[in-house]
Amino acid sequence: MTNTQPLREFTLRGVVLGALITLAFTAANVYLGLKVGLTFASAIPAAVISMALLYRFKDSNILENNMVQTQASAAGTLSSVIFVLPGLLMLGLWSGFPFWQTALLCAAGGTLGVLFTVPLRRVMVVQSPHLPYPEGLAAAEVLRVGDAQRHQEEDAPSSSGLRELAWGTGLAALFGLFGSGFRVLGDAVNVWIPAGSVAFRFAAGFSPALLAAGYLMGAAAGAAVLLGLVLCWGLVVPWLTAQATPEAGQAVSALALQLWSGKARFLGAGVIGVAALWTVATLARPILQAMRNQPARRADAPAASDETDRDMPRRWMLLIGLAALGVLFAVVDYFIAQHMPGLSAAARHGLSALCVVFAAVFGFLVAAACGYMAGLVGSSASPISGIGIIATILMGLSLLALHALAPAYADSVSGQLGVALVLFMVSSVLAMAAISNDNLQDLKTGYLVGATPWRQQAVLIIGVLVGALVIPPVLDLLYNAYGFAGAMPREGMDAAQALAALQATLMTQIANGIFTGGLDWTMLGLGMALGVLVILADVALRRAGKGALPPLAVGLGIYLPPTIGMTLALGALLGWLVQRAIQRHGARHGKAWIDTASERGLLLASGLIVGESLTGLLIAALIGFSGRDAPLALVEQGFTPAMWLGMGCFAALFAFFYRRVLRK
Repeated sequence: MTNTQPLREFTLRGVVLGALITLAFTAANVYLGLKVGLTFASAIPAAVISMALLYRFKDSNILENNMVQTQASAAGTLSSVIFVLPGLLMLGLWSGFPFWQTALLCAAGGTLGVLFTVPLRRVMVVQSPHLPYPEGLAAAEVLRVGDAQRHQEEDAPSSSGLRELAWGTGLAALFGLFGSGFRVLGDAVNVWIPAGSVAFRFAAGFSPALLAAGYLMGAAAGAAVLLGLVLCWGLVVPWLTAQATPEAGQAVSALALQLWSGKARFLGAGVIGVAALWTVATLARPILQAMRNQPARRADAPAASDETDRDMPRRWMLLIGLAALGVLFAVVDYFIAQHMPGLSAAARHGLSALCVVFAAVFGFLVAAACGYMAGLVGSSASPISGIGIIATILMGLSLLALHALAPAYADSVSGQLGVALVLFMVSSVLAMAAISNDNLQDLKTGYLVGATPWRQQAVLIIGVLVGALVIPPVLDLLYNAYGFAGAMPREGMDAAQALAALQATLMTQIANGIFTGGLDWTMLGLGMALGVLVILADVALRRAGKGALPPLAVGLGIYLPPTIGMTLALGALLGWLVQRAIQRHGARHGKAWIDTASERGLLLASGLIVGESLTGLLIAALIGFSGRDAPLALVEQGFTPAMWLGMGCFAALFAFFYRRVLRK
């Protein structure tokens, strides 16, 4: 697509607006990721917000809007480093998040993630029409609708979309205020059903953000999560509980929780790991084939006037890439010097170089795989957690081999310090993987609206740098306000309010198990076998045209707490009911109504996620400044009606969402 009008793309006001949206959405994603183990894609809400604000400038246009959403989309991806970094606090190695270490680590990893996907743009975006890039297509449609309304001189473009986003944000904010703030609404229902020597658990959370996340996941993923929950709490945990002997005075429910945390979750980790390996394996052939079919540079070089097919110049890529690798080396070298003082300078520099080479090589392979996965299923559905598990195992085994082969590292690269170094490096790999997911989605949007690729690539690096500066203070704020499961900043804090940091806990357990030999390989092996069975079932269902059973979602259903998994399944059920109703009424209302209703649901769900996340962040700030665990609480802890009030309000939100999306 060739741009026929000299429209302005890269503007100062666009960069400033994109930075402000990035600040807000990065903070929201950090909170949501630590609480429930999920993050949300921010490109579409950013596109709506940028159109609503830039509309007041008469010389703004679709390409400037696209640049704003490209920059802000980094907020939904770079925050994936939170899936690993809290593990350093759980190890007791950090007492907070050092600003420059954390920021530079995120910035270097994210920048390399952008650069690694630049050579893949023509292969995966332009020359691969079979890759839908769902978020990229959706963002392009949002931008086009707003631009069409602008040219028709109607009311403010996307005002309807902004209204839906505001409804979702406001309702979720109220829910969070009366729940986490005033403590009037309960946050979950948790029921144990005793049966002899075992107990079955039913639990569900009252979280608008989780309901929205399940809605966006889709029915197949929601059903897979539910299957994982049933397998875990209806079969595996009761069986483990029946085989175990409780301690004196220990309740059956407490024993079941202990066995789930120490054993059953590794079953889920095995499923997740196999699902990630299967995904990468299925993508290896098409990626290699596409790269082989890529035209030579000279034959494919765009004309000087064709800005819409011009990537970042190779000299820029080389200079920026070398700078990012240099920063990564310096940060890793400082980390090793700080925590492994016994190493000589030469040994330290050598270890740092080996770590950076591992991160760069594995990061490039992951970038290609994740970019292709994003094209197939979207950024939100890509198994970033599974990639992290694979990277943790490979990095841990590599350091163990180095420990055995090189006497200079025998005392340093082992035990807790080895675990810490693994977590530190895997966080940079996750940044590369997450940004590669996002970059190709943005380039697809740009390709559809006629944007300039190299400007998009440059502005995404700006978004990475802004997000990297936001992540450390937000992590510190949340840690000091709530604490993390397994790492509390002060004595006497309410452990029930601690953020779960689910993936960080899992990565830490896996890395610890590799170095101490205490990893439950039996449960991991069973999980891998179960993962193979689920993959076979998924393949059979897809070939028969009877749906799908995403293996990663089954693993998440086993691994996630049921208060999270069940709510995700309810959100997926809501999405299924809404889609059925849309298709049922679509014949009467027409295609335009179907498209509008679908977009309304997407924006309303995005608003629920943003509202709960930002409210949680504000409450965390109040806790941090006041020094009290519940500064806004109107009732005492254990307020009996809270659970029923929370359940009623959550059911009302479910019904409101359904009716709001389907309104005429």
